[in-house]
Amino acid sequence: MSHKNDPAGHGPESRKREPVFNLPNVVLAMVLLMVAIQVALDSLLPRAAVLEIYLQTAFIPQRYAVSMAGQAGPYLWSPITYSLLHGGYAHLALNCFWLAAFGAVVARRIGPVRFVIFWLLSALASAALFLIFHWGDQSIMVGASGVVSALMGAAARFAFGDGGGFRRDRAHLNERLSIAQSLTNRTVFGFLVVWFGINLLAAVGFSFGIADSAIAWEAHVGGFLFGFLAFSLFDPIGHSQSDAY
Repeated sequence: MSHKNDPAGHGPESRKREPVFNLPNVVLAMVLLMVAIQVALDSLLPRAAVLEIYLQTAFIPQRYAVSMAGQAGPYLWSPITYSLLHGGYAHLALNCFWLAAFGAVVARRIGPVRFVIFWLLSALASAALFLIFHWGDQSIMVGASGVVSALMGAAARFAFGDGGGFRRDRAHLNERLSIAQSLTNRTVFGFLVVWFGINLLAAVGFSFGIADSAIAWEAHVGGFLFGFLAFSLFDPIGHSQSDAY
């Protein structure tokens, strides 16, 4: 599609001047928050305090198989706070990379307030599916991977466009595809196959070189399905004529 008029300043010259890392403020704020938390946990706080923080804020399925008495706070907030913690700098860096890639286009699309609400609800959705598969056990889940997966699912509804192309500076302006249209879009369908294929490998035990921790593929799938299926509830821009599907 050609654009003769470019009032938003997205012409060739503006693209040359565009910074490589041009993140929306809300995405940058989330990255900085997670980095600050990781630095504090890794370098500033005593080990006993770090262990207590993980106990109180990580998502632990066993918490929900016993009485809520005596753990009301963590019972309520850990399905969200776990998304801000990470198992180390490598885990954090990977999530921040994908957050910058997919979170940026979604944030430009829906704005900062909806983005924060989307983050909270996608964290809950990710934790919910993880809980179903791990009810009552002592697994400890941390990381923004479920939220990032939800952002990937949301981006799949609009970022590739009808023609399958992707332009980082304009992807947020594309028309939203219905679920049916997304599934028949070759680029989107290919993206879905690759994404679910990778998580299927994780489900059967392939570690992708991550030696010290299991991949919470259940949280990834829960987040992705939430983002893909529920994105229209957050989208303030255009929609397709068959968006009910």
